[in-house]
Amino acid sequence: MIAPFAIARLPRIEFGAGALAKLPNLIAQYGNRVLLVTGQRSFAESPSGSSLLSALEKVGVRWEQARVSDEPSPQLVDEAVQQWRGANIQVVAGIGGGSVLDAAKAIAGLLPSGDSVMNYLEGVGPEKPYQGPATPFIAVPTTAGTGSEATKNAVLSLRDPNGFKKSFRDDKLVPKYALLDPDLLASCPKPQIAANAMDALTQLLESYVSIKANPLTDALAESGLKAVREGLFAWYEGGDDAAAGRSRMAYAALLSGLCLAQTGLGSVHGLASPLGAFFPIPHGVVCGTLVGAATRVNLAALAEREPDHPSWRKYARAGDLLHGRHFPTPKESHAALLALLDEWTERLTLPRLGAYGIQERDFAHVVAHSRGGSMKTNPLILSDTEITEVLRQRL
Repeated sequence: MIAPFAIARLPRIEFGAGALAKLPNLIAQYGNRVLLVTGQRSFAESPSGSSLLSALEKVGVRWEQARVSDEPSPQLVDEAVQQWRGANIQVVAGIGGGSVLDAAKAIAGLLPSGDSVMNYLEGVGPEKPYQGPATPFIAVPTTAGTGSEATKNAVLSLRDPNGFKKSFRDDKLVPKYALLDPDLLASCPKPQIAANAMDALTQLLESYVSIKANPLTDALAESGLKAVREGLFAWYEGGDDAAAGRSRMAYAALLSGLCLAQTGLGSVHGLASPLGAFFPIPHGVVCGTLVGAATRVNLAALAEREPDHPSWRKYARAGDLLHGRHFPTPKESHAALLALLDEWTERLTLPRLGAYGIQERDFAHVVAHSRGGSMKTNPLILSDTEITEVLRQRL
């Protein structure tokens, strides 16, 4: 018997090299005035950006531009909404990494009402129910990591010692289209490739072992893990296979977003929220530096308290998939998985937590703020001591 499950709303997906050429006509079907939300410089000053603007003129679309230079804050979203609310924006297109897409998603959601995003952030303000409607939103990722193009989440941060990293989340915020063109990944520098790829890997692994996983998300996660195995280092190291590697990692990141939107995540992302709020550490770096330690702690806790948990078998399957071979026993697969995660963390030169000013005296504050939604779908409930051990292993 297959247990009952539900799949939340998804965007229409357009995937493939050269897919960016479809964007002007997709925008034009919603109107003749678009707000482009981009990074500070990279896309806007690229040949792809210039070509897009020329193509928009040809189809009679006028454009305005908002730029996102860091992880988006509620203030950035509110200021953009106030600036563009009266400009007759008929469609929003986010073109950039996860931060850009999250900002664009929130802006699109609030342009019609002009309301402050602080009214909707989970665990922060009054948490008003979002009524919509949202301005039609098209998501175009230029990195392969967060999977934001496939989710209803807009993650916003207020970064200071008492800050937060919280979601504005509703089905009405799901993009109308997710347009994925692997060619847009060609200019990513190696540190960005490393951080984003390990974010995608972490999301696939945590979705796979989540207590809310189902047969459909399992199939997607397994396909994504295989794509990471085949694509990550082909892209990272460049050479003749780089284009194929980019395509596989764009696909893996998309699947990671599709999966997390249905299943939730786990302890790495539970820790990523306070770490990203309290310290200047990029989200992908948090994932990449913690995923091996968190997997090790989860496996030890499962062995001690719930050795028959389905995630015990799934971690073994993940080890097989990432190595491209079948190990004779689950324990051998687990050992191989942990060794691979440690090896990749070092090979991709992902920094330790201490590089961002995090010290052991900060652990209690981080752990106290780590039990949000992501931690609730971890395979089992971890103690404060176990969560602290994840941090200690990567200090």
